[in-house]
Amino acid sequence: MRCKANFVPNKPNTMIQKGFSYLGVFFLTTLSLLPLRILHLMADGFYVLIYYVFGYRKKVVRENLLNSFPEKKLEEIIAIEKKFFKYLASLIFEVIKLESISEKELRKRMRFTNVDLVEAYLKNNESVLFCASHYGNYEWVCVGIGMAFSGQHYPIYKPLNNEVFDNWFLKMRSRFGNRMISMRQTIRAIQSSKNLPTMFTFGSDQSPSREDSHYWTTLLNQEAAVQLGIEKIAKKTNRPVFYLRMSYIKRGYYEVDCVPICLEPAKTAEFEITELHTRCLEEMIKAEPAYWLWSHRRWKYKPEKTLPKTSSKDFSVSETVI
Repeated sequence: MRCKANFVPNKPNTMIQKGFSYLGVFFLTTLSLLPLRILHLMADGFYVLIYYVFGYRKKVVRENLLNSFPEKKLEEIIAIEKKFFKYLASLIFEVIKLESISEKELRKRMRFTNVDLVEAYLKNNESVLFCASHYGNYEWVCVGIGMAFSGQHYPIYKPLNNEVFDNWFLKMRSRFGNRMISMRQTIRAIQSSKNLPTMFTFGSDQSPSREDSHYWTTLLNQEAAVQLGIEKIAKKTNRPVFYLRMSYIKRGYYEVDCVPICLEPAKTAEFEITELHTRCLEEMIKAEPAYWLWSHRRWKYKPEKTLPKTSSKDFSVSETVI
């Protein structure tokens, strides 16, 4: 009698998809070797494709802008929309360049201010928390922190579903000393490094899942759920919180201001830190809206009547920011 083997081979479709993923990574890695000025020229052509030909998420972007700026005329909204898509095209090629960009060039293009405020904690063997957002070239910010400060940098990230591309991004983001930490490993990483001067960076503008949407506030004239992770960790560890306020200087050049929004988290009221970094985000977007990631569905969930909400008027950024 013949016994059936328990071995189950990989599905052909999975193997084919993996093969295409490796080809994609090889293509992007090769593309990154081109000078940034050439990549920016390619981005100009890519902008025409995604905006005028394919209309990539144009409906989502238009809806987000209209709801966020009801006081603006349609012509103003369309102008911001076009500027956003043109920047998005440049951003994509700048992220690709991150695979091969030198430390010298990245330092020239990514400037940090208020570094001494952060370094004062690190040199005293203390740790800090950074609030980041999907504004400007957030990928360059992530990598740039690793070489701009003396402490060990732990960016928190959500792994991609595609294993090949996830490994490629992980390797790219880990350049210049970063130690990438999966969201589920955050607490373990904090505990294991508690005796070292560290910097943990959190994406503060991502929409939580429906199940994790426990706190609601107003963001750009709309009710939005906000993640509470950084506030919980800040209050538990009493680590100072800095907001990474990014400015677009010119194409391929940025400035990041490390703004201290809360230096003694243990003394803050509930949701105060969350409100503070949300107002920082809102102020940054209002000042120059084209550089935020409008193509994601930030307001896809609506609040339940029983969940707590607060108004942006309840807290003021200027009262705590030094």
